[in-house]
Formats: sequence, structure tokens, C-alpha cells
Amino acid sequence: MAHLKVSLLGFLLFLLHAPQAEAGCAEVDSLTEAVAGESFLLGCISCKRREEVVASTYVDWFFKPIEEENFVQIYHYEESFPTILHEDFDGRLEWHGTMGTKDIQIGAIFIHNVTFNDTGTFRCTIERTLFLPYGDEHVTIIKDVELSVVAIGNRELISVISEIMMYVLIVVLQLWMIAVLIYCYKKIWAENEAREARRALKAQNKGLDTKDTCDGVHLE
Repeated sequence: MAHLKVSLLGFLLFLLHAPQAEAGCAEVDSLTEAVAGESFLLGCISCKRREEVVASTYVDWFFKPIEEENFVQIYHYEESFPTILHEDFDGRLEWHGTMGTKDIQIGAIFIHNVTFNDTGTFRCTIERTLFLPYGDEHVTIIKDVELSVVAIGNRELISVISEIMMYVLIVVLQLWMIAVLIYCYKKIWAENEAREARRALKAQNKGLDTKDTCDGVHLE
């Protein structure tokens, strides 16, 4: 459930920021508050500005506890091969970024079973090599996430908005269904009334024709 919730929040943030990006890639900042005992998505996105340029990328994650001065490397991902490099995060990190290509633009990871010891700064570095006609170009992108861990999660604004939108959508859909049912009922009723009127008129005209024939008089 927590995994699904974080994924939904990430998707909604993508939708809100998508107009600022190019080619469907949005550089959305990571959320910064995790709940102890749950999973948390450490976001890291670096959009490549020119999609036609071939590139190769690998991602490294580092961590600096709140009272420490130096970063330690905890994770490395390259060509679909993830490696956890620190025992404190063994079995707790899961790749949630771009897959199936060397050209990585999303370097996000899940950290499972968050503890208060995870409070601090997580640093994502994306090392990208662009293969250009005039020669290769190396680019380094650094993203920092200042993570705080709390016992009980505060409701993020996007979570509140998404919940409100969900209820609004439900109400709108119900009203739309009621309107469609009323419209269809009125249409069927009107067609039935028209059909009965035509039958009555046809029967009346037939009765008049029969009466006129018996009297030997024909109407013009």
C-alpha cells in the first residue's frame, strides 16, 4: 500500500510539472519527509534536452547522516545491474528509475523500512556521456535530498488535492450517469408516446375509410 501511494504521488507530481519539461520528461524534486517503518521514494531526475543524441548513463547514490560531514556511497546502478554498497542499506534499496536502456534519465530508488537513522542528506549523481558527432561529452548532474524521518506522516498537499479530486470525480461521474439515465428515459418515453399516437391516428383513419366505403361515399 505504501509503495502504491508513493508511486501515485510521484505520478501526480509528474502531471503537475509536466508542462515545464521537454519530450515528456519532468525534473520533479523529491519529497523530503519519510515515515519510520514505511517505504520512501528518493527522487532523482535529469532530463536529456535533445532526445536524438545517443547517451550512456550510470547513477550513484550517497548518504550523509545528519551529524556527519562526509558522504558514503550506498548504491550504484549501471546497465540494469544494481549494487548496494553499504551494509546499513543492505536489502533496503530498490531501483525505481529508467530500465531497459543505457540512457538513464530517472535515477530514483525506493528505500524500504525507513528508520530514524536515515535522517540526513541523500545525494544522487548521474554520470552521462553524450556521443556527439564532434566527440564524446561527459556531464555530471547532482541532486540532493534532505530527508527527515517522522513517526507519523503529515499529509502532503498533493495527497490532499488528489483525494479531493478523487471524490469530485466520483460525484461528477455519478451525476453524469444520472443525467444519461434521465435523458434515455425521456427519449424512450417520447418515442413510445409518438408510436402510440401514430397507431391511434392510423386506427382512426382506417375506421373512417371503412365507414365511408360502407355508405358508398368516398371523400375527396
